[in-house]
Amino acid sequence: MSETAKVLLQDWKTPFGLPPFAQIKPEDFEGAFEEAFKTGEDNITRIAQNPEEPTFKNTIAALELAEDALEQVASVFFNLSSADTNETLQQVERNVSPKLAAYSTKKYLNPALFKRIETLMAKKDTLDLTSEQDRVLERYYAIFHRAGAGLDSSGKTRIAEINERLATLGTSFAQNVLADEASYKLVLENESDLEGLPEFLVKAASAAAEERGEPGKYAITLSRSSIEPFLQFSKRRDLREEAFNAWASRGDNPGKTNNSVIVRETVQLRNEKAKLLGFENFAAFKLDDVMAKNTNAVD
Repeated sequence: MSETAKVLLQDWKTPFGLPPFAQIKPEDFEGAFEEAFKTGEDNITRIAQNPEEPTFKNTIAALELAEDALEQVASVFFNLSSADTNETLQQVERNVSPKLAAYSTKKYLNPALFKRIETLMAKKDTLDLTSEQDRVLERYYAIFHRAGAGLDSSGKTRIAEINERLATLGTSFAQNVLADEASYKLVLENESDLEGLPEFLVKAASAAAEERGEPGKYAITLSRSSIEPFLQFSKRRDLREEAFNAWASRGDNPGKTNNSVIVRETVQLRNEKAKLLGFENFAAFKLDDVMAKNTNAVD
């Protein structure tokens, strides 16, 4: 791991604890992720194999702190990859996403770890927990159970395969959407095209056009800071329609960024996963853990 990659794993002495972005390079992330994976796995193994009787402190509270390094690296990476991406970050995301899914699956399907959580859940009324601790324990049990911790070995194997594939598909889906966003521009050329637009948007559109090789003109892009105020303020219905259709069609255009095949496989795998976990379909699985609870309530 490079010296600069180590920055991602350190305590930051920056204002408000913000990441020191000037010291971070896109190529630093894979090494930092690998180190964070190792640290997290070591911590989880230690918790799962603790010979002491499970307690809230040595199991649940310990899990809350076990992945601090991974959470720190991932929070910086996924913010950058969604807000200021580039080819290197996108390649890192393609490499890391299935590894992250495999890491999470290994944790949630760890039988010794789930046994400790089950033991605590079974006697939680005798543990003298605060209301907050009680809720955290309930959530850990639910999350592990919904991840497949209670399945037999063949079910766990298939869940792991599905999770890794879904992570890869999800990354491809998101990157196709970003590619369509980056490639689009609505060029405005005259006062009529600018009708209704506030000064801040006109200035931003001028700069965007300059960056895209259209000096002296104005460009609306599919970044939210550009298209949302354009759709709000533009007096030109025809241009609003054009921009909105481009926004709604991200990932649905002909060519290599089309997400149709990805969507079909994703739907199939999600439904297979839901049935493995005892639900009729993926909608039932998702709703079971939220306020609506079932599809009838949503309907």
